[in-house]
Amino acid sequence: MAFDLNAFSPQQLDALITQAKERKTTLKKRKPLTAVRKKLTDLAAAEGYSIAELFGGAAPRATSAAAPAARKSATKGRKLGKVAPKYRNPANKNETWTGRGKQPLWLAAHTKKGRKLEEFLIQK
Repeated sequence: MAFDLNAFSPQQLDALITQAKERKTTLKKRKPLTAVRKKLTDLAAAEGYSIAELFGGAAPRATSAAAPAARKSATKGRKLGKVAPKYRNPANKNETWTGRGKQPLWLAAHTKKGRKLEEFLIQK
């Protein structure tokens, strides 16, 4: 982040210096990231969890009979049904795309070369 210090007035420079010193003091008081990460990992392990389970990336473990019901309600959300594919790769008929999410690599490569998305529509 670069500032044009020549554009600041003396009062603005003083305010900036004060803010910078406050921020530096706050950062110095913080514990190192590795120490905090280790403390969190140890605490999670002591309670029978992994960091991935707590913050995403892994399915929660079922520890009792009530756990499956809790897991079911935790995953409750917007459900999207299956959608028929709208686009097909002419070079490989098995490669299709519904039009949802990120474009597949084959389609992105074709559109980057200047071809239109409509060229790949599946005719019904």
